Amino acid sequence: MEFYNFEAERLDGTTESMKNYKGKTIIVVNTASKCGLTPQYEGLEDLYTKYKDQGLVVLGFPCNQFGNQEPGDANDIKEFCQINYGVSFPMFAKIDVNGNDTHPIFKYLKSELRGLLGGKIKWNFTKFVIDKNGKPVKRFAPISKPKAMESFISGIL
Repeated sequence: MEFYNFEAERLDGTTESMKNYKGKTIIVVNTASKCGLTPQYEGLEDLYTKYKDQGLVVLGFPCNQFGNQEPGDANDIKEFCQINYGVSFPMFAKIDVNGNDTHPIFKYLKSELRGLLGGKIKWNFTKFVIDKNGKPVKRFAPISKPKAMESFISGIL
């Protein structure tokens, strides 16, 4: 299995193939609007804006599994991200990242890049980096700010 074989539903309800991101360096992140780490949206948008012309894309996956911190529907999430953080990178429909209903993308990423809790996501804003060949190469903890990822990202672009 490889990353490009997966699909995910966008906030607008359309299905998108990860094949659309072939050749790009990708950050996949589980997000939430009411989390202490929510200001990371700003840093993720900064990275995306700065490096998108060099092939970086950020893919945001809202998740409500940690402290009910993403209670809204797709419209609420889209509006919150745009109004508060100017998010322009692709955002997907709300998913689970742990448990029986874990989205296949996160099952795959967790199996490829295990964290401190093994095959589980610890909290919102866990970040996975996939290189331009589709290989998961690095996992960043929720508390790792996007700015702290910049030298790694710029080095693999």
